[in-house]
Amino acid sequence: MVTSPWTMLLIAGLLEVAWAVGLKYTEGFSRLLPSLLTVAAMIASFYFLAQALKVIPVGTGYAVWTGIGAVGTAILGIVLFSESTALPRLLCIGLIIAGIAGLKLTSTV
Repeated sequence: MVTSPWTMLLIAGLLEVAWAVGLKYTEGFSRLLPSLLTVAAMIASFYFLAQALKVIPVGTGYAVWTGIGAVGTAILGIVLFSESTALPRLLCIGLIIAGIAGLKLTSTV
C-alpha cells in the first residue's frame, strides 16, 4: 500500500498532538504507562515525518508538522484542560490553520 506523503505528514502531526498532550499525563515521566505511550507516539511521529520528508520539502513539511501539532494541542488544551478560549487566542490558532492550508495549497508535491 502506497501512502501519500501528505497523509504521512498528517499522521505525523496527529501523533505530535498525541505525544504533546501525553506529556501532561506522564507527570514528568513519573507514570509508566503514559510515559511509554508518549515515547511511542514521539517515535512514530518522527518516523512518519521522516517518510513524508522524502518527498515534501523540509521547510514545508516541518512547518506543517509543527502547525498541526500546535493547533491540535491548543484545541485539546481547551477541551481537556479548560485552557483559555479568549478571542485573540482563537484568532491566532486560526492564523496557524491558514498558514498550514496555504503551505499545502502552494505545494507542488
